[in-house]
Amino acid sequence: MLASFSVLLIFQCLGEALVFMLGLPIPGPVAGMLLLFVALLWSSRLLAMLEATANELLRHLALLFVPAGVGIIVSASSLAGHWVAVICSVLVSTVVTLMATAGMMQFVISGRARQRQRQREGKS
Repeated sequence: MLASFSVLLIFQCLGEALVFMLGLPIPGPVAGMLLLFVALLWSSRLLAMLEATANELLRHLALLFVPAGVGIIVSASSLAGHWVAVICSVLVSTVVTLMATAGMMQFVISGRARQRQRQREGKS
């Protein structure tokens, strides 16, 4: 578990380094997550190695939100005059996320339906 957790941290550091060196306008952990995604597509062995650790982290995901929640409460005074903007951005980002998720689900479902159709045609 320690080795796979180290792999996750290495990918985060790689993302940070990539963003720093190329001056990309995205957070380093996001770039690291994209690198990890590509690596997982490329290596099934890496997927098997990280699966148990990832599932354990997901079980305790709520604990990872505590620092973010504390940060919001600490900085609430600086947001005092901007509540309308904050609420609007949260609502818009929620709607966009739901639309993107629904679109991706439709894409995946239709792809699976086409795959099943091709399999049925191949058996006939």
